[in-house]
Formats: sequence, C-alpha cells, structure tokens
Amino acid sequence: MIPLSVPWDDIGGLADAHERFLAGARVDSDVRDSVLDSWKRCRAAGLEPHHLLIPYSPDLDVEAPFLRAADPVLGQLTASFADVSMTVVLCDGQARMVRRHGGDRELRARLDEANFAPGFCASEDAAGNNGVGTALAERQPVYVVGREHFADCLAQFACAGAPVRNPLSGRIEAIVDLTCLRDDGDPAMVRLVREAAHAIESRLLEQATERERALLAAYRTASWRNGGAGARPRQPVPLPGELGNGHDGDGLGKLDLAVLREKAEELIASPHRTLDEVTLSGGRVATLSRRPIMGAAGETGAVVEARVQGGPRLRHVELTTPTAAGRTTPSAPPPAAAVRAVAPPPPPTVVLPEDDRGDPGAEEWLLLLGEPGVGRLAVLARRRLELLHDASVRIGTTLDVPRTAEELTEVTVPRFADVAAVDLPDSVLHGDEPGPLRAGAMLRRVALGSLHPNPHLYEVGDLFRYVASTPQARSWETGQSVLEPVLSEAGGWLAQDPARLERVLAAGIHSLITVPLRARGTTLGLVSFYRSDKPEPFEDDDLSLAQELVGRAAISIDNARRYTREHNTALALQRSMLPRGRPEQSAVEVAYRYLPAQAGVGGDWFDVIPLSGARVALVVGDVVGHGLHAAATMGRLRTAVHNFCSLDLPPDDLLTHLDDLVGRLDRGEGWAVENAHLDSGIVGATCLYAVYDPVSRQCSLTRAGHPLPAIVGPDGTVDFVDLPSGPPLGLGGMPFETVDMELAEGSQIVLYTDGLIEDRHRDIDSGLDKLRTVLARSDRAPEDTCEAVLDALLPARPSDDVALLVARTHALGPDRVAQWDFPSDPAIVSRARAAVTGQLTAWHLDDLSCTTELVASELVTNAIRHATGPVQLRLLRDRTLICEVSDGSSTSPRLRRARTEDEGGRSLFLTAQLTGRWGTRYTPDGKIIWAEQPLP
Repeated sequence: MIPLSVPWDDIGGLADAHERFLAGARVDSDVRDSVLDSWKRCRAAGLEPHHLLIPYSPDLDVEAPFLRAADPVLGQLTASFADVSMTVVLCDGQARMVRRHGGDRELRARLDEANFAPGFCASEDAAGNNGVGTALAERQPVYVVGREHFADCLAQFACAGAPVRNPLSGRIEAIVDLTCLRDDGDPAMVRLVREAAHAIESRLLEQATERERALLAAYRTASWRNGGAGARPRQPVPLPGELGNGHDGDGLGKLDLAVLREKAEELIASPHRTLDEVTLSGGRVATLSRRPIMGAAGETGAVVEARVQGGPRLRHVELTTPTAAGRTTPSAPPPAAAVRAVAPPPPPTVVLPEDDRGDPGAEEWLLLLGEPGVGRLAVLARRRLELLHDASVRIGTTLDVPRTAEELTEVTVPRFADVAAVDLPDSVLHGDEPGPLRAGAMLRRVALGSLHPNPHLYEVGDLFRYVASTPQARSWETGQSVLEPVLSEAGGWLAQDPARLERVLAAGIHSLITVPLRARGTTLGLVSFYRSDKPEPFEDDDLSLAQELVGRAAISIDNARRYTREHNTALALQRSMLPRGRPEQSAVEVAYRYLPAQAGVGGDWFDVIPLSGARVALVVGDVVGHGLHAAATMGRLRTAVHNFCSLDLPPDDLLTHLDDLVGRLDRGEGWAVENAHLDSGIVGATCLYAVYDPVSRQCSLTRAGHPLPAIVGPDGTVDFVDLPSGPPLGLGGMPFETVDMELAEGSQIVLYTDGLIEDRHRDIDSGLDKLRTVLARSDRAPEDTCEAVLDALLPARPSDDVALLVARTHALGPDRVAQWDFPSDPAIVSRARAAVTGQLTAWHLDDLSCTTELVASELVTNAIRHATGPVQLRLLRDRTLICEVSDGSSTSPRLRRARTEDEGGRSLFLTAQLTGRWGTRYTPDGKIIWAEQPLP
C-alpha cells in the first residue's frame, strides 16, 4: 500500500526519475509513456528544465465566430469552480495563451511568475510538457502533474488540456486547459476539459448549419424575385431511392445523379472555375454553373445550378435533415460534420427528372449549395477514401521489403505528397528483428518518390543518421508522428544538413509529415512526406491519412521482413547442407548450380559422392514444397544417401532404403507425438541416383519419379535415357529398376530438377526440347554447359528451385589397372604377393610394396579359407592405391579384436591399421573386399 500522504508526483520516485532521465538513464518503468514521450521531445528541442525562454506576443486574439462559440462554454466552466482555486485557460492553435479565467490570488500570482499568462507561449518547444503544449503535440487530452513537468517552474502545478477542432476542417483551433496547484490536482480534470472542447465544437457546428440555412434562404429569395427555381412551388415528390425505375432512358438514373453531385462538389471547391460540362447516359450533356451567394447577415457561400440538354427537364426536391431531437426539418442542408464523415456527402437538394421532355431553353435548377471550404473538404474526403482503397490494393503485392517501400511512394506521390521517402535500418532489410530505439540510429534510404528528378534529398541507398533535433529523430525515438506545416521555421530540421536542406527549401519544398513505420508494437523505420508543388501545407487531416497509409504499409513491410528472415534462414540451412566444393575423385569432371526460387527456398539438392573402386555416385533430388521444412527434409535425405553410399549398395537397393526412410518420416516415426505434425507432407520427394565406374566406363542409373537424365556424347549427340520411372519416394510397394549403359570417355551426364524444364509458362516436353538444343555441343566444359543451360532455360523469376549437375566422364586406362585371377588354393598366396610386388615396382611405388604385399596376402588368404570359387586380385592406381579381392561368397567379414589364444581373426585388424580405408561391397556374383592407401 502507498501511504495517502505521498503526493501523486512522488509515487515511484518520479523526481528521482526526472533527474536520472536528464542524466541519460532509462526510466521507462518509472514514468507514464505519454509523459516520457513528451520529455524526449523536450530534450530533443534542447530545453533546460531550470532555464526557459518563453516567447511573448501581445494583443493575441481569435476569430469572432470561434469566441462566440467558446465564451459561453468557458464561462459556465469557470462558474462551476467558484469554490475551487482553478483557472480556465484558452490558447490558440499555436499554444499561445489568449484568455485566463478564475483562480484565487495566490494561484494567479504563481502562474504569472511561471509566465503562464495571456500573451505567453505554452508550447512544448518553449515551456516543456504541460496541459496546453502536450495536448497540442499529442493531439488528444492530457494530464500532467508535479514533477511530470519537464520544467522546474511548472512542477508546482497540475493541469489538464484538450484540443478543440474545427468540425469542418478537423484543424486544431484552440486548446482548453484547467490548471491548479499540484495538491489540488485530480485526473478527473481531463474529463472536464474534454467535455468543454466537445461543447465548443458542437456550437461551431451549429454556427455552420445556421450559415448554410441562411444561404439557402437567400437563394430562394433571389430565385423567387428572378422568376427562377422558387417561382413555381411544387408538390413533394419521391426521393431517388423511392422511384424504383432506376435508369430507364427517359429519366436520370442513380448513376447520373451521383456523377452530377460529385461534379458539383468539385465545382464548389474550386475557387476559380464557374462552369463545367458533364456527359450523362443517353448522350445527354449537363451544364453546371457556379455563382456566389450572400445571406442576409453577410454569410458567404456558393450555389451550383444544372441545366440538362437533350433530356428531361430537371426539378429539385428539398432534402430533410435530422435535427438533434430526431425530427426532420425541410430545406436544411446537412451538417458540415456529415460532409466530412461521408464522401460524397448528400446535397441539400436532389435533381429529379420530370415526366415531360426538356428543351434547349430549360431553366437552371439548384443542384448543390454550400461553403467553398466545406466543398473542398468533401472532395478531399472522397479522394482520401480513393487513396486508401488504392493503397490497400497496390501496397504489399510482393514479399520484398524494398519493393513494398517503393509501392508506398508510388501510391502517395503525387496524390498525397510531392515527395515521399522511406528509411529503414539495415537489420530490417536483412529480415532481422529491429534493434532497440536509440537516438542517432543508422538508417538507409530504401525508396524515394518525387515529382521532380532531383529533390536534393538523400538518394536511394544512402546511409545516414538523423540528428536529435530533426522531426525524424523525434519520431524515431518517441514512436509518434510529427507534423511540420512550415519547414522554413523548423530549425531542428535544417540542422541535419544545412547546405543540402537550404537547396531543398529553395526547390519549393515547404511542408513535412514524418511517420514511424510501426507494426506489432515495433518501429521498423520512418516515412517522410513533403509538399512542394501543392501550395497548401499539411494539416491534421493529412496527418491522420498519412498515419493510416503508413500503418497499412508497415504491416506489409513487417510481413516481408519476416518472410525475408525465414527465406534467409531456409537458404542458409539449404546452403549449409549442399556440397561445399568438389570432392576429390578422378572419375568425372563436375560442375553444378543451385538457384533458390524467388518465392521461397525449396528442397532441391545434388551431390557428388566418391565410392570405392574409383567409382563416383551422382545424385539429384527434389523435396516438394518450400521453406524450412523442405530444406530440413532435404538435409535428412542427403545425409541418408551418404550413409547408404558408405554401404556400397546398388542403386536400386539404395532408393528402396531411401523410400522406406521417407515413408517412416512421413508417418512421424522416431519423433515425439506432439511433434509428429512437423513431418507431414514429405511424400512427393523425387531422386535420381547414378553410379559411374571409370574402369569399365559403366554407368548405372535409377530414378524415383525424377526427370530423365541427359547423356551428351563426345560428338555432341544428346540422348535422354529411357529410364523406367519409379514412384516418388515415400509411397512404397513398387521396386525400382536400374539401367546399365557404357559411356564413351568424354561423355557428359546431365542431371537436373524439374524447375529447370517446367514452369507455369512452359510444359515439360517443350522444356526438354529446348534443353536438348542447348546441350548439343561437344566442345564445352561442364562449367560452360551449366552457364549455357541456365541462360537458355531459366526464367527471370523462377517459381521453383533449380539444381543442375553436369559431369564429364574420364576413364581409368589399362596402364593404371592390374588384375589377376587365382584358383581357391592356399599355394597361390605367394604368387599373389609376387604379382603385387612386381606391379608396384613397375608403377614406381616401391615404398608401398611391404604394406600392400601384406594386405593382399591377408585378404587373399581370407578369401581362400572362408569363401568359395575362384579369387580375383586387382590393383588400381588412382588418387590412392586400391587393393581389391573378390570371391564368390556373399558373407561379409567382420572386424574384431582377436584374443591371445585365437589362431585367426587378425587379418582385417591388420588391414584396418595399415590402410586409410577399407570396406566390403556386394556384386551379383559375390563380394569385394577393398582397402585404400594414400600415394606417396
């Protein structure tokens, strides 16, 4: 519990928090957000709490219509504080104090000492945060008490302020403020000033309605005297919605009436145009004329009259307007607030067709009446709705951060601003989470839209930081939008780059709105809107529209950022799982390419895996789908292929094991139940597996639902191997078939994924034909082949991943192969040792004679003792020296540690110790035990 004796402003150590804030410490948990934002604005403006220079302007006043609306409300509010020392303050739209009512002598004296008196400015830039300046900055009611004030001299007061808006334009015309001594403060003061502001706005609206009624009465009087529209009173007729005949060709339908109404609004809003012609349905033309009108008490406005040629005569019907009591009154135009809220607004009268056909001399009839300013706002409201609609359609069409920023500038220039710029930190461009908001953060200009080729602002790609006094820096730090109607008076903005920005002002840019790009509670960047060609400065309504536009763009940019992060993560995972460099082997010369799809990383992969006996395995696969799941699944399958290759399985057996693995992954086996759903959707993976033997030049291929491989002969002929297509991996139940073929030395094996030959604009057959044409060259290296294939077949924005593997075959000639066949007789072991020694001498590998002789002797002895049939010994001189012994048994030997009393079991142990690698592989006729030694 907090003791009641503790004042409001000391709860949580606010005085200490104020000092720590001035020292640069973080005080987010100790100060209300609205107050902390205000403190940051004051600090950015360079204010010192103990030393203020407050401007003074004598003889301030506001317009008489506003005072007529405000004085009764303020008088009633002051009277309600007869027993309380409370002062009622009225300030203008620049936070300069105009009136001060009420309060006892002590309160007024203290307010005078703090320069909180008529004529002085109470804006945040001059006086720090307070009820007047902060309400103007925040554009909403505020309450500030005690040490929540930035300035020391105001810490003795409590105040609440609320802005008063013009109901026609939405512009802040004044601030109503209640101020008392700190101990007398109460947050309920906010409710009182809010209600007072609404009361003043309602009286302003009533004044506008009275003016419109006076204008309509003046029009009727003038029409009656001139024999015009009022000369022949008519009986009431149904409104357009009650006619029921729509558009029948004889009258004006709803669409024609809407077009006339829209054009009349634009004509009233234009200060210079007086005539307009509108083409209607049926070939008819309506002539609209605008003329000024003045009421009996001096009210000024304009009327638009219509004449339709080649169609029915027009007459007008007086609309009824709801009153405050819910009744309807004739001849009253709609309240101006309705003009702002609904676009387009209903006019006070509606044109209706008569039953008889008109003639070229038909009289003009009243179509719309109003004040030029209200008409301008009606047109602006409609244009803003159209702009918001276009923004919802055109922003966020891609998941690309820079492109989304460009779309925002394309939508807003020139319809809303003459220049628009989007600045983002590099972390957002890379898809990372944006860092904490700090003053002076580095931003990059990502998009710039301008009516002029050189607006003298930072260009796209420039990296910079905003100085603390600029509107952009304040917006970045506080997360609030900033409106600078007159840039030439914003000294903090010029401080960014005086030489450059003086040229900007000279080029005509005169008004600025800067809005933070905020999505899901995080600030992603800044958007700045400038005006130059449009003479009117930005207003409060423009600020609201800018916030709405930027808010929509922020969601799209955040979605694109999150997608970029996921895309980069998946791409990093994908690339980490793909081969890095080329493995050491001599069987083929390889080149490869992997290109991720623009729409997302998929599950394509390729591999080149050296096998025993100088052979090599070539693998290309494709996991259906995109994203992290596809990339992770691809990594599993690639790892599994490596493991199966270490067992030297035949191609069809390897795909059978891979098919079983995919099926188990799809069923979620081996995973916790709650994570089983993560593996759904794996069915659809395809794979092509090929093994090339440089000794026999035999190539064995098998596939599981994958596109056909291409073989390019040394003479340039291209053949797509007629390889039986097995089912995609994971379906199970069907055997895979292998095709063996002999390749001439220098042939090229081309493996690829379906993204290369197929997309939504091209079918597989046409893709294969184009691939055949590109491959029909005999003089290209694998690298050149890859480049030619991608240049010819890859679309500008591939919708699927593309993996391409090109391997040109080599042969291991007879001079590098030695082979002997021996009967299954222990006596031939010595002959085997002698053959090995002699061959190594011929190859100048005498240093390996001792080890190789012992390995060959042990392996041949094992084959004679434990296997059946003849024994074959083969030496291969490749990157390593390979010794192979084959026999007719399918039983694989097992490495074990022999005990002291055992007579055998040491041959494989010695082989493993003396060689770099050893293993067993099976053949149709038995098995082969092999061992490799590095060459000197």
